[in-house]
Amino acid sequence: MLALIFEGVLLGLTLATFFGFGPAFFSLVQTSIHRGFSSAVLLAIGIFLNDLVMVVLCLMGAIQIVTAPSNYLWFGISSGVILMIFGLVTYSRKVVTTVPETDNDDLPIHVKGPRWFIFIAKGFFMNIVNPFVWIFWVGVIVGISSRFGGNEKELIYFFSGTLLTVLLTDIGKAYAAYNIKRFLTDHMISLFNKIAGIGLMAFGLFLIGKVLFELLQT
Repeated sequence: MLALIFEGVLLGLTLATFFGFGPAFFSLVQTSIHRGFSSAVLLAIGIFLNDLVMVVLCLMGAIQIVTAPSNYLWFGISSGVILMIFGLVTYSRKVVTTVPETDNDDLPIHVKGPRWFIFIAKGFFMNIVNPFVWIFWVGVIVGISSRFGGNEKELIYFFSGTLLTVLLTDIGKAYAAYNIKRFLTDHMISLFNKIAGIGLMAFGLFLIGKVLFELLQT
């Protein structure tokens, strides 16, 4: 059992290192900077839940519905548009760090933000609109399932190690971003917003371009 979990952890570390810098990463770091560490953890949980759903659907074979060629074009274009909208909002986000004056400086200032479930939903949605996530998990699970001969218990141990490792590394990224926040000036945060926004829009354009290119090839 421990050997299977350890192998899953190795896969999780590989994913976090080489494939962990997509749209979800930009959103995770930005949320940690603007909304705090706890909000970024909720976003990471949403990403984790999406990965969990993807793994379960792949194992059940239901993922073939959304990865079918007839549906891939629609999902790819809509996903690209959504990511571009996220990117545009991120790019235009204004940095406000000044504290408004009050009659009584001893009174705490409460800034109302999104509810906790909004961050979880955003993390889940940010990942689910990326068709590469589906295709990636299909490829990984087909290979791992064939290796373990479809043994359900071994697959559960393996992917438990993988998914928990990805979750912990995402939380680590959020924690790092939160801790460097105090060293960032308004200009630096604004610059990061623009970089993150451009990155998200670039991912969106890439998705649209890729599905259109594949359509022309057929």
